[in-house]
Amino acid sequence: MYMQAITLTIPPNLNVFSDDELYAFCLANPELHIERDETGHIIIMPPTGLESSFTSGELFGEVRNWNRQTRAGRTSESNGGYTLPDRSMRAPDVGWVSKERLMSILPEELKKFAHVCPDFVIEVRSESDNLTELQAKMDKWLQNGVRLGWLVDPQSKMTTIYRPDQESEEKPFTETLSGENVLIGFTLNVQEVLTY
Repeated sequence: MYMQAITLTIPPNLNVFSDDELYAFCLANPELHIERDETGHIIIMPPTGLESSFTSGELFGEVRNWNRQTRAGRTSESNGGYTLPDRSMRAPDVGWVSKERLMSILPEELKKFAHVCPDFVIEVRSESDNLTELQAKMDKWLQNGVRLGWLVDPQSKMTTIYRPDQESEEKPFTETLSGENVLIGFTLNVQEVLTY
């Protein structure tokens, strides 16, 4: 039996955490993977299985290696939280933010959950993830400014590609994905990366 995410509802008569209070709450609970939705509810994510962690790690490594060559921005893994325009704080399995977007924030903001939206995200469906909820999360990423998103589902061996103002598109792991006009020159064949 897999654990599901737990959502803590904040009563309407109480103030939701400020950004600094949320950061302090996360620091006080380092064993928890915590996010905040746009309504202020706190979401505690269950740990993933090792296989999901391996998958996320390999995908992060591919994006990081591309970024090392291009120096076009910065890459984050699942512990890096972004405070988004809708006030949610989310941490994608893999995130990439361009130099242009990074120039809009002060360097000290990077020490916390900076007010910036990544240009590109990858979310990996783990054993405990509800697919419908994960698809809704991908839509929220787009609504907040993500320019390209990939939902990688090892269960179906499919990647769903999300782009603003377009229908999502599914591709099997055997097809090579493109970073399009976001991660320029980046390509990835998920099957090749995840095959051992």
